[in-house]
Amino acid sequence: MSRTRVLAHARVLAHARVRAAVVAAATAALLAPLAACSSSGSSGTQDTKADARPGAADRPVTVTVTPTGEQVPAGKPVKVTSAGGRLTSVTVADAQGHKLAGKVAPDGRSWVSDRKALPGAAYTVTTATRTESGTAGSTKAAFTTAPADKVNKVDWRPGADATVGIAQPISLVFDNPVKNRAEVEKQLRITTSNNTEGSWGWITDWSGRDRVDWRPKTYWKPGTKVTLNGELNGTDSGAAGGWFVRDYTTTFTIGAQQIVKVDLDSHQLTLVRDGETVRRIPVSGGTPGGDKRSWRGTAVLMAKEGTINMNSETVGLGDAYDKMVDSSMRLTWSGMYAHAAPWNARYFGNSNHSSGCIGMSDANASWFYGQVRPGDPFEITGKDTKGVVAPGNGFGAWNLSWSEWQAKSALR
Repeated sequence: MSRTRVLAHARVLAHARVRAAVVAAATAALLAPLAACSSSGSSGTQDTKADARPGAADRPVTVTVTPTGEQVPAGKPVKVTSAGGRLTSVTVADAQGHKLAGKVAPDGRSWVSDRKALPGAAYTVTTATRTESGTAGSTKAAFTTAPADKVNKVDWRPGADATVGIAQPISLVFDNPVKNRAEVEKQLRITTSNNTEGSWGWITDWSGRDRVDWRPKTYWKPGTKVTLNGELNGTDSGAAGGWFVRDYTTTFTIGAQQIVKVDLDSHQLTLVRDGETVRRIPVSGGTPGGDKRSWRGTAVLMAKEGTINMNSETVGLGDAYDKMVDSSMRLTWSGMYAHAAPWNARYFGNSNHSSGCIGMSDANASWFYGQVRPGDPFEITGKDTKGVVAPGNGFGAWNLSWSEWQAKSALR
């Protein structure tokens, strides 16, 4: 080969090497950014870190509130859920600023109110959220509930801050029928200072209305402090009953241990306090052999009514009497009282000759009236009576056994 051909071939090879080097350099330059975006470790960890950098994509939390809309049915808890992040706080308040309490679930994905949405209310739901990458945010939603077509109300005993006897039940009488008894009973909470065992029982009041009473298993211990929290607001009574639109609460204290023992056979009333006899009083009970007989069993002093007009026609006894009576202490709704009865003086201690009440002298009645308090039990015995006091005739729940009373709970 000539020298000229060799030199030419060398130049060609050198030029090829230069071109290859340029291509390789360009390729390396193009691949360098791609290599910087690749991950040599866990893609989830790296992706989270990348998403958290300023400017990186950060999807908002999706919050869902139930119920939603206008005029939605009341009586259900408010529920809030999140997707794509966590709830850190939830506030549900009506137009007056009253809040429905609740707690965010441990995983931050849901919140449910402790109380139900009330009828005829406008609610605003405000949430604080945090995305998976840590960005804080907030949302607002609103809904309204349909108004109550009927309202149910409650008359309850005893009144707030009262001191009552050892047989006093907690008694609620409803204006309208209660079909959803279990739901209503769940909202009634009793707290005592010494964990007293007791039970609710559903009965029919003397007025014919639905009623629920709470009584202890045995008589209260003196000094017990009792609180009723009836969180009924937003609870539906059921068909024909209507909604409850308020809560009810009362606190009371149990006084001294006093038991009134009435023996209609011996015509004696005995006041026993803390196990000791305080006084025996001669009395006269209801006339045997007809509708004027007294009730037996355990009656509870309902109220001290002082001087009142007693008219026999109001209790179905025709025109037998119509007079003003002193020191009147009501024992039943059907009209049995303990009271002063000076017109019957010749019968005290020897025979029953009243229209069903327990009568005594003016002096004894005045003294006795000052000793007893509402809630004291009257344990009445006697052969010729017209039966046991019914649970709804005053506070006659003590005439049922404990198991019979428990069976009257809607939650048993």
